[in-house]
Amino acid sequence: MAAVFRYHGSMQPWTRDFIELARRQGALTFGRFTLKSGRESPYFFNAGTFNDGASLDRLGRCYASAIVDAGLSIDMLFGPAYKGIPLVAAVAICLSRDHGINLPFAYDRKEAKDHGEGGQLVGADLQGRVLIVDDVISAGTAIAHSRSLIRAVGAEPVAVAVALDRQEVGPEGISAVDAVQQSGMDVVSVARLDDLIDWLGNDAGNAVELEALRAYRSQYGC
Repeated sequence: MAAVFRYHGSMQPWTRDFIELARRQGALTFGRFTLKSGRESPYFFNAGTFNDGASLDRLGRCYASAIVDAGLSIDMLFGPAYKGIPLVAAVAICLSRDHGINLPFAYDRKEAKDHGEGGQLVGADLQGRVLIVDDVISAGTAIAHSRSLIRAVGAEPVAVAVALDRQEVGPEGISAVDAVQQSGMDVVSVARLDDLIDWLGNDAGNAVELEALRAYRSQYGC
């Protein structure tokens, strides 16, 4: 019964699928939420609710479609701990199964391991042009850390793929996504705040949420 949250607009099919999936899984909720920045947001996204095989598979398909559509030139994938770890595995599977693109992937630990195989990195050796896969870009701290790890072993981080771009201005007067792009990396977003607003606008029953998101975009949008 996938028709509860159904949008038939002109957005990309993977964007529509992602928003509908996020609503069903409870990953995308509307209300009043205080963010780490102190701002009060009318919506919240939590990728941790994609916690079963079917939803993670469908999320990975959305990412993979957006990545392929972006036409990136990449050699492997990297997932920052912690939420990036299941995401990068799911994306690697979906790229291989659905698009015939078999890429190695790696991820990091929060703390380096001093026994067994040791080290901070797990998976394939980081090399070539690397795409970082994460849930969102908030302050950009996790991306900066990943970029340092990747460059430290001689590889090149060239792009970031995220589920949701909040499209809001940060303390420096630009969005976190703009800051990443200004550092020389591309950003691929499965969905953006503008897409959420378009999706809500298709149903008169979402009038309260739609007004709140529009007001938030007017105040903080980039």
